[in-house]
Amino acid sequence: MRQVLTEIARAKVNLTLRVLGRRPDGYHDLESLVAFADVGDGIDYLPGAPDVTVTGRFAGGIAGTNIAALALQKVAEAAPGIELGAVIIDKRLPVAAGLGGGSADAAAVLRAIRRANPSYEKVFDWHAIAASLGADVPVCLHSAAQFMWGTGHDTVAVPALPELPAVLVNPGVPLATATVFQALAAPPTPSAPAARVPPGSFRDAAAVVAYMTEHANDLEPVASVLCPPVGAVLAALRSLPSARIARMSGSGPTCFAVFETAADAADAARRISGQEPRWWVQATTLG
Repeated sequence: MRQVLTEIARAKVNLTLRVLGRRPDGYHDLESLVAFADVGDGIDYLPGAPDVTVTGRFAGGIAGTNIAALALQKVAEAAPGIELGAVIIDKRLPVAAGLGGGSADAAAVLRAIRRANPSYEKVFDWHAIAASLGADVPVCLHSAAQFMWGTGHDTVAVPALPELPAVLVNPGVPLATATVFQALAAPPTPSAPAARVPPGSFRDAAAVVAYMTEHANDLEPVASVLCPPVGAVLAALRSLPSARIARMSGSGPTCFAVFETAADAADAARRISGQEPRWWVQATTLG
């Protein structure tokens, strides 16, 4: 590797999230339609000793071992001859926000390593490494619309998801995923779970919104109780006359609304930022 490689760790947004039950191993059985925003953390991968440096607005929110560093370690253990490099993360996404930020960072690092080592692209099990890092890393490795199920390791592409102008809003209060799932107290997964039915392709954005209306985020009510600002964000988004649907992403607390046009989304972002200047507000496009 002789040059700096750049990746965008795009924010993961759960358009829908069903929790079907708790598995015997303690993990949860899920179904989710996942899209990715056109905003995310910046990743630079460059020649040097394999380590991770984090800069940016939300760098201070990371606690414990960075999952991006674990990605370097896992690849080194699985492929001792592979060429690794240094990672610089520009942390633009809030931490513990329901946007899969850490998972997206790790997945972006894996993509950069793969680009730097083309001879390993088809002979190395990148999906297995992603799965070993966390439930959201496999879907983030694709960084494109997917339907995921099980513990998140199983995914299938959603072809040509229509672009969805949207606004992401985070109230500035972290919410741990484990805390939300614990409070949900989901029943055990049925011994004979129903067959997975991916949504297939959507003819237009209205069809996506209709699908979202029929498939909620099962974690939203619990997260709203644990973290009242979630309810405040949802109320603000749902009060916008141009919002087609508003929903929490993942385990929260980030919420989002879908709009007819990018201009509507931009106007909504300006309005919410004016009302709540301490919130993180970002107009974006999901796809």
